[in-house]
Amino acid sequence: MDTEFYERLILREIIENWAIWRDTANWKEFRSLWHDDGVMSATMFQGPVNDFIKQAQESHEKGIRAQHVLGGSSINVVHNRATAQTRATIGQRAKIHKVICDVICTIQFVDLFEKRDEKWGLVFRQGVYEKDRLDPVDTSKTVILDKNILAKFPEGYCHLAYLQTNAGLDVKTDMPGSSGPEFEALISKMKNWI
Repeated sequence: MDTEFYERLILREIIENWAIWRDTANWKEFRSLWHDDGVMSATMFQGPVNDFIKQAQESHEKGIRAQHVLGGSSINVVHNRATAQTRATIGQRAKIHKVICDVICTIQFVDLFEKRDEKWGLVFRQGVYEKDRLDPVDTSKTVILDKNILAKFPEGYCHLAYLQTNAGLDVKTDMPGSSGPEFEALISKMKNWI
């Protein structure tokens, strides 16, 4: 088997397991995907992977759930380092102002991997938030959003951030979208990695 193909297959498995194990609260297996110095950057968390897992566990115990559905990936391997960009959607359901709502956010994950002691692991994961929407589950109901809260966040994830803020999470206001300085800095970081 072609070595580079095999390495990409291993990395794709890490990407897929990230979504399954995170969403099903399989924290021990989820932690195994990361190197010890791994860093996660998402709307409601930016920092070391162990702290991310702790916050995700606490949110899960409070009933805050997310579903990550993955699309295609572009994976580049150079020696013991690799990068990946993966299309995905994040789905969350929660009560917003007494109305149960679904939020769907279209994103891509940007990942940096490194092979250490013959084992691939995540070193960095960043979400790039492109667009989202919020819909009442019962379409006969209407939810009125606070425009001041909605305006705090970029268009790419303002509804997801609204739902997360409503759930008591502290949401970052400058996550990268599909263009702009934050996105350009992330692409530069990815190119410099390999």
